[in-house]
Amino acid sequence: MNESLTQAARILVVDDEAHLADGIRENLEAEGYATEVAYDGQQGLDAVLDGDFDLLVLDVMMPKMDGVELCARLRAEGRQTPVLFLTVKNAPEDRVRGFEAGGDDYLGKPFHLKELLLRVEAILRRSRWYDTTSAALAFGGNSVDFRTWQARAWDGTEHALTHKEAMILKALSEREGVVVTREEVLDRVWGYEVFPSTRTIDNFIVRLRRRFERNPELPAHFHTVRGVGYRFTLHAEAADHEADRDG
Repeated sequence: MNESLTQAARILVVDDEAHLADGIRENLEAEGYATEVAYDGQQGLDAVLDGDFDLLVLDVMMPKMDGVELCARLRAEGRQTPVLFLTVKNAPEDRVRGFEAGGDDYLGKPFHLKELLLRVEAILRRSRWYDTTSAALAFGGNSVDFRTWQARAWDGTEHALTHKEAMILKALSEREGVVVTREEVLDRVWGYEVFPSTRTIDNFIVRLRRRFERNPELPAHFHTVRGVGYRFTLHAEAADHEADRDG
């Protein structure tokens, strides 16, 4: 375990299966994390609002308040603590719902302990990268605040980005003008190769285009390089029609 990740890392586990929640806590503590447990959604919400955590591990199906609602409530309160969902509902549409609520990752039940620990480490590593790099971005009349995930588009529209949208935009903008492969985006934003497929990145790019491009069908900033990945440009650049059809 990377000791720099465990230092001061506080994790809250929220799951109504007490034996599972307690087991996760024991294993996280064995890895050096300071870990607390709540046993339903309302308890979890109260704990987060009263405390300061580096990561939340949330079961999706819980009494009083499910994990997705809990995550959405926290995002509405301006709390951007990373969230790892645990759930038996592992269909693509369930994952999309979780990501749209502001979740960072999804792990289906039952899961292997090693995979859980790898994902926890990856989320903490990504969060520290995200928090220690540039805080804002302006391009083509758009502005993005990476600290709050809030953005204003060229037409004055206000957008609340999901964490994944903000992280993908930051990862691409840090290498402005350079082709970034889908695999590099996955490594930077997800931190491992288990999930998602590279096509998931394509879907996020489409959403970013709809938010920020004057003409999403002919993107000037978010360019697809067919079969390779993406290239972000600060200043409007005519799209290569063939290349950008792939995104």
